[in-house]
Amino acid sequence: MIPMTRPEMGEPEAAAARRAILSGWVTQGPEVAAFEQEFAQAVQAPHACAVSNCTTALHLALRVAGVLPGHEVVTVSHSFIATANAVRYCGAMPVFVDIDPATFNIDPRRIERAIGPRTRAILCVHQMGMPCELQALVEIARRHGLPLVEDAACAIGSAVLWAGEWQPIGRPHGDVACFSFHPRKVVTTGDGGMLTTRHADWDRQYRLLRQHAMSVPDTVRHASDRVSFEHYDQLGFNYRLTDIQAAVGREQLRRLPGIVARRRAIASRYRQLLAAVPGVRAPAEPAHLRSNWQSYCVRLPADVDQAGVMQHLLDAGIASRRGIMCSHREAACADVPVHHALKHSEAAQDGCILLPLYPSMTQDEQRQVVDALAAACRAAARPKAADAA
Repeated sequence: MIPMTRPEMGEPEAAAARRAILSGWVTQGPEVAAFEQEFAQAVQAPHACAVSNCTTALHLALRVAGVLPGHEVVTVSHSFIATANAVRYCGAMPVFVDIDPATFNIDPRRIERAIGPRTRAILCVHQMGMPCELQALVEIARRHGLPLVEDAACAIGSAVLWAGEWQPIGRPHGDVACFSFHPRKVVTTGDGGMLTTRHADWDRQYRLLRQHAMSVPDTVRHASDRVSFEHYDQLGFNYRLTDIQAAVGREQLRRLPGIVARRRAIASRYRQLLAAVPGVRAPAEPAHLRSNWQSYCVRLPADVDQAGVMQHLLDAGIASRRGIMCSHREAACADVPVHHALKHSEAAQDGCILLPLYPSMTQDEQRQVVDALAAACRAAARPKAADAA
């Protein structure tokens, strides 16, 4: 079976986990602190705060940005449902706008018409590792006095051309960026998340809230030679990352440049091979954006059945996924009003599939995927009206 992904992990990660286990400190501790420092350096961010996953990162990011019950957050439906859920956790309502079909990201041209008196933030998603049009988004956010939160779950190792130089996603260019370390992401700790921000006061609030709003962290209390008692002045959360996960994450960061280089090479070869498959459109990378190709999403010919193509691939021993989901189509978001047409978002979900891509993928496996896709498109072609008659 050719899987969708295969994490790039081995003996260094195993040794790191063993180191943390044998240290006697396995919850949030010195490994987490080191991971945060090394992550901040990797993405050129002033501050980085580790949490249990990207969903909790998004929740903290929105909460600290001031999103409260009754507020609205302009974002996309075309994303994993965690994006919309994080808004709902704050008691706020997502306002969905459509994507740019060329990049699968939020269309900056559609944002301002969605901003209203209750709008408290803009939440963009660097979908599948492709950076958003950050310069346009930052200008819109500043013009309206709104925080810009980046859902960078898929985007570690991606970059934008900014002021004439390549700058990593996570710097951040908005106010805060949130990352995921789920096994399907470019680097993984099993699960986990990270917030990077340029606001020192926001970073302090993330650190407080992730640990029950405890006034004296346990790392400080245990290291002190004086008895101290913590207090809890507000509602906090248990959003901590463990030292075992952080130790693994530190090793994964060392692999990051090689992982991204390999993924980009595989994506380039996919584009070459897919040129020979009639009707299939490979994803495009604008000259000013650099993707880590966390996922490789292709558009199918208009006359083929998406599920039929995916079943044909599965029968051939190749995993695939449908196009990125649209949250407004899910029952969990049935009470979220949709004020703006989302035709490009829906078309991407219904007419695209994600192909396998992982650093250890061989050229033979890539050829097998593309050959099977070509056969699948032929087999899943819907009969034309004249043929059906």
